[in-house]
Amino acid sequence: MTRTADLLRRLSKEGVLVPLEVKKAMLNVDLEDFTDYDVAPFFADRPVPYIESTSGNIKTISAPHMIITLLHHMELSKGQEVIVVGCKGGYLAALIAQIVGENGRVNVLDPSLEVVNHAKERLSHWPTVDIRNIEDLDIAPVAFPGEFNRVIMTGQIEAVPKWIKSRIEDGGFVIAPIGDRNSQHLMKIELQDDIELETDLGNVCFGPIDVDSTNNNHLHPKELADLIELSIETCEELEIIDSDELNSLQDLVAKLNNLPDDTPPIGEGGIPVSEHPMVKLLWHYSPSFLRLWPIIQVMLHPMITNFDLSKWNEFSDDEEIDW
Repeated sequence: MTRTADLLRRLSKEGVLVPLEVKKAMLNVDLEDFTDYDVAPFFADRPVPYIESTSGNIKTISAPHMIITLLHHMELSKGQEVIVVGCKGGYLAALIAQIVGENGRVNVLDPSLEVVNHAKERLSHWPTVDIRNIEDLDIAPVAFPGEFNRVIMTGQIEAVPKWIKSRIEDGGFVIAPIGDRNSQHLMKIELQDDIELETDLGNVCFGPIDVDSTNNNHLHPKELADLIELSIETCEELEIIDSDELNSLQDLVAKLNNLPDDTPPIGEGGIPVSEHPMVKLLWHYSPSFLRLWPIIQVMLHPMITNFDLSKWNEFSDDEEIDW
């Protein structure tokens, strides 16, 4: 039994609905064609990176249960044309192309030229997939298909762009994780008899589609604490965290919440990054949750996603830290 088949069997036993066409697509598409990173986390139902941008941001392919959920809600069939906003390494587009078949079409848009180039390389032998760079998510690209039947947005966004909503045809819909960086609702927005209908498909937590545009956002200690709490919940749901790791992360959350409200952002206030209290807390607690860092890392703010906690021992265990 292949790793993918075993994964799908386990997810089905855990209650994840795996439609037959999605199962066939995942069995026929090799994840390793879309990332050079270790894919083992994917088969433990975790996200897997596929590219690190020149700005240091890590882009990931979503955990398989989420990919299956997205594809299930897309209600795909042969011959459909699908708009995908956010590449996800090209893997999601390949799965969709498998489902809609040779008479279907997949149009992928992404604001990152690095990501687009990666996806074009990995999808060079997929004739029904077209990939384009879009400079601004709020501005419609030139010479793009008129009306849309199926649109999926693969990253956090505060609102569906007006140009997309205005071009949904009757009976069509868009699915998108709508909300702020810390929490979103997976929303299905469909048009029925010229009436816009919204369906909440549940709470999710995606990184932003245009992660590089968020580089200048500053992260407050309490925001980091909230993100780590969300990571804890995810790890508990996946049953991949033990009691010692849980206690350590909860203690870290408490310490972050106790930092002064006027703590400057990382890299500012004249404080070297290695001396910043938020960074020192991460270093201090990292030995207790180093095993979980890959999954925690991809959920956190871009300002800290490229911290290498494997170097935690640069700080001595008995170094005094001013809490």
